[in-house]
Amino acid sequence: MAKLVTTTYADALFQLAIEDNKVDELFSQVNALVTILNDNPELAKIMKHPGIDKNEKLDAVNNIFSGRVSGELCGLLNQIVVNNRYEELDGILAGFISMVKEYKKIGVAFIQTPTALTDAQKKRIEQKLLDTTGYENMEMNYSVDASLIGGMKIRIGDRVVDSSISTKLNEMAKDLRRIQLNTN
Repeated sequence: MAKLVTTTYADALFQLAIEDNKVDELFSQVNALVTILNDNPELAKIMKHPGIDKNEKLDAVNNIFSGRVSGELCGLLNQIVVNNRYEELDGILAGFISMVKEYKKIGVAFIQTPTALTDAQKKRIEQKLLDTTGYENMEMNYSVDASLIGGMKIRIGDRVVDSSISTKLNEMAKDLRRIQLNTN
């Protein structure tokens, strides 16, 4: 249910951004809002507190954000408070950001390797991803996981390419277990 709620709100803001030709403006504001919310966790405590009246929460949102963010974003925040959906705000904002990135053909890749990559290796991986996907730009996120032994894992959205040696060894072990079970 929460996923449907976050998608509905995110999609409404995204459609409004497209209709009003404000995709870049709202994208920038939503990214800034995410940073503000992450830097001020006490705001979330206030907004989620059951003992604080909804009108007080609305006043707080309007005092903090009115005039600092667009009317569309301020309106979204008000609707979230009115409909008691503040718990889903992080998901809503993340959903909107994801929709804008897809719209702007910006892919987000997470690459795991057993050792740190050189800049030249990173550049080749990024270029290969640009050549093999429909994206025009890539946001690359690298991490090191020594348990991979060799190879790499690449995740873009819900797609995963796992060419790590550890995965290949696990697959071989499963195949061997199946062979042993079939011989009895």
